[in-house]
Amino acid sequence: MTQQAFRPKQIYEQVAEQIRAAIAAGTYPPGTRLPSERDLAQRLQVSRPAVREAIGALQNEGMVLTRHGSGTYVAEQVRDGATVERIRTGPADLSPSGTLEVRLLFEPMIARLAARRAMRDPAAESYLARMAAVKNIADPEQQALWSECDRLFHRQLAAMTGNPLALKMADEVAASMSEPLWQRLRDDGIYDEQRIQLYVAEHRLIYEAIVSGDEDAAAFYVQGHLQRVRRDIETRE
Repeated sequence: MTQQAFRPKQIYEQVAEQIRAAIAAGTYPPGTRLPSERDLAQRLQVSRPAVREAIGALQNEGMVLTRHGSGTYVAEQVRDGATVERIRTGPADLSPSGTLEVRLLFEPMIARLAARRAMRDPAAESYLARMAAVKNIADPEQQALWSECDRLFHRQLAAMTGNPLALKMADEVAASMSEPLWQRLRDDGIYDEQRIQLYVAEHRLIYEAIVSGDEDAAAFYVQGHLQRVRRDIETRE
């Protein structure tokens, strides 16, 4: 027997386990619709964001699929408990809700520090331009481009502070934004051209406040943007 590190399971992991167990037990056979996120949250006595994250994790595993405007269904290929157990591999992603809690504390401070330098940044401007060029978010290549530029733009704000520790901390945040669960919920929340252009406009407000040296505005715009992100990825019913 080898020694392994133990860690507390995140709420969404526990919710996903209960849904997996119900699927394995035949409570929700292949092809059937799961209860709504609201109903599951009430039954399991957890928040709706935790249910949303659990369903996102199960989507990434291929156990369920979500049809916009219809609901979430058990995948047809999930046949028995053994199949369910084979699906459960790899370490769990960080909770997107937990990531956003940290970002709401961290990124307004980063924006303030960057605004004190009030310097334009070619890399940040490049990410903004490439995001603005995305028109068809349903195209996997454009979706991937959007995802990468969005992640790197927020990291670049930390680089604009000139503080190596701030950048190191931002690297951890950027890594969490590259995880499949974050990408799943973010992509489900940003699914049309109008939405991505709104995000581009918010990013531009943040950047222009920083390069003009307005600390208060930079922090304000970052906070408002992240609050919108949280609303978009945590609830879709």
